[in-house]
Amino acid sequence: MLTFDFSEKVAVVTGAGGGMGLAISKQMLQAGGSVLMIDVKERPAEIREGERVIYAQGDLTDAGFVENAVADAAERFGRIDYLANVAGVLWFGKDMSLLDMDLDVWDQVFKINLKSMTHTARAVVPHLRKAGGGSMVHFSTIQCLRGDASPQDAYAASKAGVSAVSKSLAMQLARENIRSNTIFPGLTLTPLQDRWDSSEKVSAVGEHVPMGRVGTPAELANAALFLLSDGSSYITGIDLIVDGGVLLKY
Repeated sequence: MLTFDFSEKVAVVTGAGGGMGLAISKQMLQAGGSVLMIDVKERPAEIREGERVIYAQGDLTDAGFVENAVADAAERFGRIDYLANVAGVLWFGKDMSLLDMDLDVWDQVFKINLKSMTHTARAVVPHLRKAGGGSMVHFSTIQCLRGDASPQDAYAASKAGVSAVSKSLAMQLARENIRSNTIFPGLTLTPLQDRWDSSEKVSAVGEHVPMGRVGTPAELANAALFLLSDGSSYITGIDLIVDGGVLLKY
């Protein structure tokens, strides 16, 4: 099991109400860090607000909400060192081929998946500068690296934008000791994939993965904490694929 020491460090994690965001938050807390957890969903029952946890329930597309939540956390904890942008939506049935889909859905997916990243970066980077440096990790998807016979075009395009923005931030902030990297998850068992509602379906999906199974939120969290940690101190601007080998088949 990977171990990290984030004592006296503070992270902002979006999409923290479940899945990979929750896993990152829990691992950060287990490693001694403090966390501002942000999600539109209610606080998970297993999370208790306290000395090292703030749970802010709200809409990441609301820049004012994001700015206030980050400012409150910085005042409470005294600093901010990390940002993990995990929040996103995958709307099966509504997000489809750009040739057919309702373009209002396209715009909403972009607001949630990409523009919210702008809000969090603008709110957090001043605090990273004040701390003398820091690290950011942003979640994209392998879906934007290939086509799909059953497309979710807004999802794929917005998540491709995540990587582009991350690289731009990496270049802009490198001399200030602020790093920015992107993770590209493959098939992972999270609440976004509630269509896999039985162990049989999960196993069947896993057969499409060279490693023979789907990933877990904890495995994606391991990758995220590595990129946030000093163990990756000379890594910035990269795209890290964590997919069990799926892209080897395409």
